[in-house]
Amino acid sequence: MDTKYNINRKISVAPMMDCTDRHDRFFLRLMSKNVMLYSEMVATKSAIHGDRKKILSFSPEEKPLALQVGGSNKEELSEVAKIAESIGYDEINLNLGCPSKKVQKNKFGACLMKEPDLVAECINAMVNSCKIPVTAKTRIGFDDVESFEYLNNFINKIHQAGTKTFILHARKAMLTGLSPKQNLNIPKLNYDMVYEVKKNNPHLEIIINGGISKIQEINKHLSNCDGVMIGRSIYQNPYSLVDIEKQIFKTENNPTREEVVEKLLDYVGKEVKLGTKVNHIMRHTVGLYHGQTGSKNWKRYLSDNMMARDSDFQKTKHIMSIVQNNEKAIQANS
Repeated sequence: MDTKYNINRKISVAPMMDCTDRHDRFFLRLMSKNVMLYSEMVATKSAIHGDRKKILSFSPEEKPLALQVGGSNKEELSEVAKIAESIGYDEINLNLGCPSKKVQKNKFGACLMKEPDLVAECINAMVNSCKIPVTAKTRIGFDDVESFEYLNNFINKIHQAGTKTFILHARKAMLTGLSPKQNLNIPKLNYDMVYEVKKNNPHLEIIINGGISKIQEINKHLSNCDGVMIGRSIYQNPYSLVDIEKQIFKTENNPTREEVVEKLLDYVGKEVKLGTKVNHIMRHTVGLYHGQTGSKNWKRYLSDNMMARDSDFQKTKHIMSIVQNNEKAIQANS
């Protein structure tokens, strides 16, 4: 735990493009006060020259919150670190794991694992330009390179540059031949290599990521690493955060799904007045009733009504009738 910045990385939600935007993070925070949240990856040039309010803004309720950045220009990364700190992010994380061709073309993401000296320069520039923690999220290898020695040397070089927290996606990245989606499934998971990194570097904070969804899996990983980062399973089944709160953080008085939606609708009402489209928020709630009685009704209702006229916010409140019906059905079948 980074007590200076009130950051507990025991459980975190992974940065996911087109998923973990500010609306999704607000939604997730309604179910968990303890998990660490990460933004979508933001390219350095977008953060520096783009619409910062649109790209980097967040609600205070989302904290603790990290900004994930993609880039390989140390001057730009230094500038973004300053911006992140000034805006109020609690951490800035460098993406060293994305394998997409577009990202490679712009020279950031997983391809930077080939250039440890450059990564160290970038990390050092970031560390020297801000006081918030600078962390790195990387794969365990790339293409034909998947060795403990390479990964351990890579991590130690970056550590010497100034960071102590590493999020390791326990798959190598295939920089050619696989799509980003395939890169999330086809390369085999190698949790043992992540465990070995922690065993050999007890002074570092090692967070494990990749294919994790069940509480028993989380507990096993926590016995070998400092924290667990979860991605797709949280997005597909966001209410599983409540189970994590109950069983990992021992939190009591957790919200029902109905209470989550009631609070979210208050948020929707405020955002619609500011010009936000309803579907930009509610699309993140499709999995709220994952595995529950009535989940198909919930998904169907969202599909039919998310694109309604945003000025007619009252119409979106009909969602509550579906929620209430779901709650009654769940209780009747429990």
